[in-house]
Amino acid sequence: MMFDTDKDDDEENCVTIRVQKRNGKKCITIITGIAEDLDLDKILKHLKKTFSCNGSISNDEKFGEVLKLTGDKKENVYKFLISEQIYKKECIIIKGV
Repeated sequence: MMFDTDKDDDEENCVTIRVQKRNGKKCITIITGIAEDLDLDKILKHLKKTFSCNGSISNDEKFGEVLKLTGDKKENVYKFLISEQIYKKECIIIKGV
């Protein structure tokens, strides 16, 4: 039983990057599961400047604080999280279009 709870904790510590279609060819990149001890404002500011897009932080009942970026930036966010050593490859889940 202890092994099962450890596995659940690992899954909860993972970041999920998903792309959601809007209207036509527009889409939004949604990043959920970021640790609470990280400064989301600084991360968002860096992502917006680096990837030349707009973004926001919103509260979700299920996921907590969520980062939203305009456009399909899933690969860029994935590379950023790994290069800055914020998360390991095993802890990042990519979903979407």
